[in-house]
Amino acid sequence: MTLALAFALLAAQPVTPEAQAEPDTPAQQDDFSGVDWEKEFGVEKRQVDPATGELPVDPYVQSPANAGATPFSRTGMATAFGGQDGIRRIIDRFVDLNTTDPRIEAIFKNQDLIRLRRTLFEQFCYLLDAGCTYTGRDMKTAHKDLGTTRADLNALVENLQRAMRENKVPFAAQNRLLAKLAPMDKDVVER
Repeated sequence: MTLALAFALLAAQPVTPEAQAEPDTPAQQDDFSGVDWEKEFGVEKRQVDPATGELPVDPYVQSPANAGATPFSRTGMATAFGGQDGIRRIIDRFVDLNTTDPRIEAIFKNQDLIRLRRTLFEQFCYLLDAGCTYTGRDMKTAHKDLGTTRADLNALVENLQRAMRENKVPFAAQNRLLAKLAPMDKDVVER
């Protein structure tokens, strides 16, 4: 009985201010600065390919069919777009517009922009018959889980039109390329 009485008395004792630790003192706070949160939550770090600067993707079969359309049959379209140099300028501007457009910039966050620029260049160069081979993924796989809407696609097309216009691509050539790209919407729009 004496032991129980001793515990009861201890429990009833008032706590003095010296015995109370302040909850906001640095000694009481946990220090998480050294925690590798990606490892803690099982996030796999992807390593950039030192040769290309691109992040790895799951293996896929490379095929010109992955470009989503057949190329134009004459070099006139390639010429209208300024050849490979012109196509590269258009793609660079197009990607820059998309990544800074508040309507769609979120889609491009955390994406491999080096790979995006390369594969878009290859796709356009291939479709315009400017002497390139498309090595990217098919459109459905490349756009999987991006959650792209019709409004997103419309904003993207506006940005492409602006990039082509700024690079002095004739209006008729712009329309011919857009007509070639238009059927791909079924593989790009997800919601």
